[in-house]
Amino acid sequence: MRILVAGASGLIGTALSNALRSEGHDVVALVRRPPTSPAEFQWDPAAGRIDDTALKGADAVVNLSGAGIGDRPWTRARIEELRSSRLGATQTLTTAMARQDKPPAVFLSQSASGYYGNAGSVVLRETAPAGTGTLARICVDWEAAAHEAPPGIRVVTPRTGVVLSRSGGALGRLMPLLRLGVGGPLGNGRQYWPWVTLPDVAGALSFLLTSPVSGPVNVSAPETADVNSLISQLAEALHRPAVLRVPAPVLRLVMGQLAEELLLASQRLEPAVLAGNGFEWQHPSLAKATAWVAGRD
Repeated sequence: MRILVAGASGLIGTALSNALRSEGHDVVALVRRPPTSPAEFQWDPAAGRIDDTALKGADAVVNLSGAGIGDRPWTRARIEELRSSRLGATQTLTTAMARQDKPPAVFLSQSASGYYGNAGSVVLRETAPAGTGTLARICVDWEAAAHEAPPGIRVVTPRTGVVLSRSGGALGRLMPLLRLGVGGPLGNGRQYWPWVTLPDVAGALSFLLTSPVSGPVNVSAPETADVNSLISQLAEALHRPAVLRVPAPVLRLVMGQLAEELLLASQRLEPAVLAGNGFEWQHPSLAKATAWVAGRD
């Protein structure tokens, strides 16, 4: 397959592009700077501009583009940037697809577990309703924009959870502390984080490109875990203590709304669509995942 990827330089985009190439696919990337190879095409999603040549002969388009959720404090301007960067990129791609004589067969457009808001301990399958809050509203609009793709295109909106990687990602700032033995749970630690390892995210997205699935898909591991379990097993895999809990009031004071929705919200995802369609995880259990993160697999 010829696959066009927007957001190919990010954590997930890099892992996915490498995985797809290893499977023999032709992967081309959209970049904001001038292209430096035949496998790159320029676009400006904020302005709605794209080199339509990028879509010629593409069998699938993968949209991973969007400003980092936890990179900066959530000022009003930053929240608007989080929203506009996602909707602008998605709308630029769907509009470009509509101009093609032969549009791609598949549009895989990233969403997030934030769609469900703070749902406590309720098990969340793909049919669960949207939650409330900034992230939930962004995800609802983000998915709606993806479904503006021309008729006949299979649209998939993966709702990805907390990505565990050996560097970067959701644990990028926490991992160095855990390795030093000065990390610990966040808040009371009873909130569920819908975790998944980076190799399994790449594997799931690749799987969805060729499976008959459409619509929302929870991209998380089949084993659920709260933050207490996640942090303690990571620390155990690293042979370090993890006793320095950060209280919720401190997180709210330092990080504001970002802490409330990103760190303290609880989402107990069940990846029902992936499981029902035969996807196989490399790291289905937290024990296997933390061993991989610690480099002990």
